[in-house]
Amino acid sequence: MNDLDPLLTPEGRALLDEVRGTAPADELAVATRLRRDHPAELVSAALGQARLRQRAEAKFGAEDARRMYFTPNGVEQSTRASVAAYRAERLRELGVGSVADLCCGIGGDAIALARAGIRVLAVDRDPLTAAAARANADALGLAGLIEVRETDVTEVDTAGYDAVFVDPARRGGRGRIFDPEAYSPPLSWAVQAALKAPHAALKIAPGVPHEAIPAEAEAEWISDGGDVKEAVLWFGTAPGAVRATLLPGPRTLLSRGLPNPEVRPVGRYLYEPDGAVIRAHLVAEAAEELDGGLIDPTIAYVTADALRPTQYASAYEITDRLPFNVKKLKALLREREVGVLTVKKRGSAVEPEELRKKVKPQGPNAATVFLTRVAGAPTMLVGQPV
Repeated sequence: MNDLDPLLTPEGRALLDEVRGTAPADELAVATRLRRDHPAELVSAALGQARLRQRAEAKFGAEDARRMYFTPNGVEQSTRASVAAYRAERLRELGVGSVADLCCGIGGDAIALARAGIRVLAVDRDPLTAAAARANADALGLAGLIEVRETDVTEVDTAGYDAVFVDPARRGGRGRIFDPEAYSPPLSWAVQAALKAPHAALKIAPGVPHEAIPAEAEAEWISDGGDVKEAVLWFGTAPGAVRATLLPGPRTLLSRGLPNPEVRPVGRYLYEPDGAVIRAHLVAEAAEELDGGLIDPTIAYVTADALRPTQYASAYEITDRLPFNVKKLKALLREREVGVLTVKKRGSAVEPEELRKKVKPQGPNAATVFLTRVAGAPTMLVGQPV
């Protein structure tokens, strides 16, 4: 699909309604039937858009996704609606009334900003992507707050806007791009654009090296439902601050510059910090809240003898500690009649599915096994979620 215009006509919209929810196994029969009364290219475009809408429901929710227009890259790279809404609300609380959204994609962030009452200039240089953003603003009733401009973001004058938001492309022909200077546009350009505005937010990959973060920026790592989604560099807020934000919530853990926790023997409880906490290098802050220590100086598992409530880690009660030995683990699981086995790893080269095949769990009970290192030694910890 290289042109959205046919899908925006009354005939195209009617076709989209008709093919909504079509299962992959039924596409051929549906296409054959519809081509009797509609152009073949339009039918193919409608079915393709229906597939994209189904994929997009996980990010945007069914109600919005069924009205929006997507490109394959747009579905893959757009911000999850819950994350975009959190960021938009934070900008609103900063007093931002207008945002230049550079590299807007299909408009996911622009939609969240507009719903927060913020006026948006949404910019993308790709014609199809810009057309999708424009169609989405119209489909969701937000065209009055979102202006879409098809141009190179480096040519946009952002003066007069309260904030700049930049979401550089982090994928190329060979997949994910890890070097921030290989983003499109490069991180250094985005930082300069941010420094010209009263406020700014730059969306970057969560694996960004901490040493690449400018001194002028506040760094925030965001997870949603336990999955790390992105990092954001904020300007005009708290330079040098580091935070981990967990959604839904939001629940935010701030850096206090604590030293690394001490290493302790494995206690009764093991805590697995949320991925955003780990990425933000805030395990020490989480451990202090738990009165806990590390099981190994290089492993982000916290151990403690007492169970304490925490919003920033998942707790497990440890029942067994074994040196790494598949036969011993298999015997233990057989004895405990464990048939539902969750395998987690950190600091181990063994793949969870590989281990699961070897131990062949059977029985009515469930357990979690951690493949890790304890004081440098390969270790298996067996337990249950609390």
